Amino acid sequence: MSGFVEKPEPIQVPGLVHLHTGKVRELYRNEAGDLVMVASDRISAYDWVLPTEIPDKGRVLTQLSLWWFDQLADLVPHHVLSTELPAGAPADWAGRTLVCKSLRMAPVECVARGYLTGSGLAEYQESRTVCGLALPEGLVDGSELPGPIFTPATKAAVGEHDENVSYEEVARQVGADTAAQLRQATLAAYTRARDIARERGIILADTKFEFGFDGDTLVVADEVLTPDSSRFWPAEQWEPGHAQPSYDKQYVRDWLTSAESGWDRASEQPPPALPQHVVDATRAKYVEAYERLTGLGWS
Repeated sequence: MSGFVEKPEPIQVPGLVHLHTGKVRELYRNEAGDLVMVASDRISAYDWVLPTEIPDKGRVLTQLSLWWFDQLADLVPHHVLSTELPAGAPADWAGRTLVCKSLRMAPVECVARGYLTGSGLAEYQESRTVCGLALPEGLVDGSELPGPIFTPATKAAVGEHDENVSYEEVARQVGADTAAQLRQATLAAYTRARDIARERGIILADTKFEFGFDGDTLVVADEVLTPDSSRFWPAEQWEPGHAQPSYDKQYVRDWLTSAESGWDRASEQPPPALPQHVVDATRAKYVEAYERLTGLGWS
């Protein structure tokens, strides 16, 4: 059992039709047929959306995505039409709302990896492959790969795991031409972002993109290169051979699996509320990632 500990009721706004409540975002459609995405302060871990929010998280994700969309604009267009609040929307939506093109979405999570960790490490330890791609012997947790690889996954519902699949499976699902476009765009965007992050003292270990089509044009959608969709590691602390410190939900995961939380991950019981020190430390990591990557102060 997993999903929302407490599923929120979506805010109703005149002129907007609520379409979906995701782990973090609320999705609406406006009268023009455009999508309105609102990033909440919700946080998820171990397939649960937790009952405790992280202040400013939704704004950090939105503002960082906008910054990255600009950095990638010459490689792949993005879906953002406007950041203006819809008429009648709550003031709290400011800074966390995007009005976006409605796209024909590709049914695959487009993951790029430049370093070995997470589910890729687990597969490598069994078969020396990741998503069916053969890798050299001798790699460990945190090792840099010989070059970036495209390791797609299926899109999972809230409370379920994404499942890694082979490139051949993606080609079977969407066609060879579309699969090739997705792989090329994913690796180009990852490589650009990896190099930008490296200049700022951050390692981009891996990241996930979502793409859709505006007619025949491939467009990057949703969020990009945030601590929710990427593994960012401080370069000065990188040391292959064990899990790396990261700019994401590390404090949340560590606390949930600690004796202090009292939660048994293997049980069917939902996780408890987060204590203030975990909330504060997690917020600080998100803000630090934004500031180090963009060079801008957070306010």
